[in-house]
Amino acid sequence: MIDRRLTFLKKRDYRMITAQAFGKIDQDRIITLYRLKNTHHIEIEILTYGGIVHSIKTPDRNGQIGEITIGYDTLEQYRNHNQYFGALIGRYANRIKDAGFVLDNKEYRISKNHGNHHLHGGTSGFDQKIWNAGIINKNGLECLELRYHSLDGEEGFPGNLDTQVIYSLTDRDELIIDYRAVTDKKTHVNLTSHIYFNLTGDSQKSILDHELTINAAAFTEIDQDCIPTGKMIKVEDTPFDFRQPCAIGKRIGHDHNQLIFGRGYDHNYVLNADGRPDIPAAGVYDPFSGRRMELFATQPGLQFYSGNTLDEKQAGKNKAPIHVRHGFCLEAQHFPDSPNRAG
Repeated sequence: MIDRRLTFLKKRDYRMITAQAFGKIDQDRIITLYRLKNTHHIEIEILTYGGIVHSIKTPDRNGQIGEITIGYDTLEQYRNHNQYFGALIGRYANRIKDAGFVLDNKEYRISKNHGNHHLHGGTSGFDQKIWNAGIINKNGLECLELRYHSLDGEEGFPGNLDTQVIYSLTDRDELIIDYRAVTDKKTHVNLTSHIYFNLTGDSQKSILDHELTINAAAFTEIDQDCIPTGKMIKVEDTPFDFRQPCAIGKRIGHDHNQLIFGRGYDHNYVLNADGRPDIPAAGVYDPFSGRRMELFATQPGLQFYSGNTLDEKQAGKNKAPIHVRHGFCLEAQHFPDSPNRAG
């Protein structure tokens, strides 16, 4: 299934996939960087460590190429500072309350890494795994395929799980991330990609002037631990209404309790498209650079995170500091804590 399609609406010639070493783990396990290019000078770099989308470079309105993701320079930084920059998330993206669930009348306890709760796959999720990689041909297009075998009981989840993720960069300026997972036992799976975007092309500029649209009439309410309460809130007449384009920063400082709990936007939107990949789930426009992005998804939910807890003490790419709200995420997903929610 096509789970996520990002379209960068800027045209500008070449297409190929190349590979080079990015670093080593334990002296002998080489981490490879794969570079995908299309004929419009869009360039995407992906690591076999964590399936991390390390870089996306696209032209602005003047044809100047710029980096539009937030991340690190080195493998060591990705391993030592876990902000999930660009990473594949699994087995289960987002939060599971009290790090447990009941499945077929059996209780499973999974790893706690977010207070008493489970977040983004646990203490050693898919974002920290070394993925097997290969270049495949899909409908005449060279694509990067990543595979990982997760053992029964990993992080507490039942069943062996074989996961395949295919990254495709088309000449329509689409990055397509196609997820598949097969298990030998009934289990829960919720895969996503945790790319932090900054469409200005300058990580030292805020994302608060980015104009965001989300095709959703409701979002899932959270408590003070960012755990869903089970209630859905209509976006109408709230700071969460992005049905029409609105600057991210316009209402982020409102005293709405949901913004206080999330320290900004960190909420799951209930998509109107309901898994239809032909209807945009979200769109973002940066008036500074003229870059525009659309997101299409087959999932029912979309987590919008406005980079509220980025750590300014950390150095990002080119040793530049990583500032709060200088990156945003749009994560297609099943609803948070859905293993504990009926329906």
